[in-house]
Amino acid sequence: MEISEKLQGILATLPTKPGCYLYRNAEGTIIYVGKAINLKNRVRSYFHADSSHDNKTRRLVREIADIEWIVVGSELEALILEMNLIKKHRPKYNIRLKDDKRYPYIKIHWNEPFPKVTVTRQMAEDGSRYFGPYTSAWAVYQTLEVLRKIFPYLTCDREITGNDPRACLYYDIKLCTAPCIGAIDQAGYRAMISDLMDFLSGHSEPIVQRLQLEMQKASDEMRFEKAAALRDQLKAMQSIIERQKIVFGSDYEDSDVIAMARTDGEACVQIFFIRGGKLIGREYFILEGTEDTSDNQVMAEFVKQFYTEAATIPGQVMLPQELEERKIIAQWLRSKRGGQKVELFVPNEGQPKDLVKMAAENATETLQSLRAQWQADAHRQEQALSDLQTYLNLSAPPNRIECYDVSHTQGVATVGAMVVFEQGVPSKNLYRKFNIDSTSIGAPDDFASMEEMLTRRFRRWQGSQETESKVGSKKDASFSFLPDLVIIDGGKGQLGRVVKVMEEFGLMDKVPVVGLAKQEEEIFFPHKSEPLLLPRHSQGLYLVQRIRDEAHRFGITAHRKKRSKLGLASQLDSIPGIGPTRRKALLKHFGSMDKIREASLEDLMTVKGMNETAAQNVKAHLE
Repeated sequence: MEISEKLQGILATLPTKPGCYLYRNAEGTIIYVGKAINLKNRVRSYFHADSSHDNKTRRLVREIADIEWIVVGSELEALILEMNLIKKHRPKYNIRLKDDKRYPYIKIHWNEPFPKVTVTRQMAEDGSRYFGPYTSAWAVYQTLEVLRKIFPYLTCDREITGNDPRACLYYDIKLCTAPCIGAIDQAGYRAMISDLMDFLSGHSEPIVQRLQLEMQKASDEMRFEKAAALRDQLKAMQSIIERQKIVFGSDYEDSDVIAMARTDGEACVQIFFIRGGKLIGREYFILEGTEDTSDNQVMAEFVKQFYTEAATIPGQVMLPQELEERKIIAQWLRSKRGGQKVELFVPNEGQPKDLVKMAAENATETLQSLRAQWQADAHRQEQALSDLQTYLNLSAPPNRIECYDVSHTQGVATVGAMVVFEQGVPSKNLYRKFNIDSTSIGAPDDFASMEEMLTRRFRRWQGSQETESKVGSKKDASFSFLPDLVIIDGGKGQLGRVVKVMEEFGLMDKVPVVGLAKQEEEIFFPHKSEPLLLPRHSQGLYLVQRIRDEAHRFGITAHRKKRSKLGLASQLDSIPGIGPTRRKALLKHFGSMDKIREASLEDLMTVKGMNETAAQNVKAHLE
């Protein structure tokens, strides 16, 4: 192949040290991230006229317009950096987990005196304990619903003193132990949460044995109410344990069993979690970008990406085939496990081999089921787009639809929302919000707000056309492309203002625009008095409703955040000597009005830009 002078120059200067390399296309987008012990040898190998290159690699090489590299100190550092870069950029030629959302975890706030139990999508080094990841938030909440009956943990945000006059309803229905009224002390509550963590880890036998002894003791001492509560707790616990299949002795090493099924460029990986000899759960994950890639490579990439996100790492990982990078991956996992050994191996006989086989069968069944679901969804989306083309008299199915909505509270904190659907599904990375300036506080004007938002949107489009030809310029995918259909959440008034904007930019003949009124789901067209009612059970109607509801949700969320910030700021605005700079510094330093209110005079004076007089004013006005 012909190599550009730019690439030839880069290839000639590559270092021979370990590191990561990033390939960019002509638009500057990172399309592949790799690692190497010797950067020079590895990167240059892509450009050799080698017939052994697969189709995927050939396509990749044809798109490379620029190369960037990062030198590190070791192969392990290169491995860690590669995983972080793939996670950040999600290059299209890398194997990657299909869902780019963060997976949910169960979070135990162990750093708090009375730990709460919540669901989060992001782990942090904050002293909390995490369990997961799970592929479904619904499954997490279902799990917690059952566990709360066994371990009735706190869910409220009140300060726990033990002196509250009465407990909330959850105490009455036995879903909280009520430390707020002193019904359980701190030590007792933390012991219960410790049991919860052990249970989530699959180590339930010691808990069961201890509760049985406590129940017997309570019965012997004629504390029958306590004994009955322990009995109910044990019964609920036993119902979960019975569903957990015993596969090994309780002294067997905690293990993850991983296997895979593949078809048409996608792979489904199934993981069995074995803790304390029991199969306590399983999850599946979908990978994409796996075409023209060996099973060995796919499995290696999954193991790296999964354990980057995993809250816990077991002592054993059973695999269907050997990994070329097994040693360096095992070294990395050992470092993540605090120096404890992690063994990656392919079982050759007995129950471990059977478990890998069973995981593979589950992966195959899951992938088949998902493909059938995807095909059905794709058919519905195609039908919906076809319906819209027919009913709205469009020249082609509207593959890119943009919807706009305005959210405010009596004119305060007005926010415009733009959502984008491509081929019938939301493209959340293209969503944008607009802080609206055209309306004064207390004087809501949805028409003016809609006009301002659309003007700014198409001004961005216009600007992108002017800079597109400049070297090194990057497209903003949210604004650089025209939609096939614009939907306005509103009736004739909002639509009229949008039509005015479209005419100013010369887009009326290029971009169809309609308004959607909420009450009767009427669709209004420019310069037409009679609205259109789509058939009640039309897929097109369902899609339009889904898009409108998503725009409303996105707008409301953005509005609430803005309103909250304005509320914080307004409390500080009324304090003499506290201007925008000090206000920003205070909020940045303390994080909330409650923390500012609780701060001592000395603490306030440590904030950048504050002096004693200003600190005294804050104390005087907030106390």
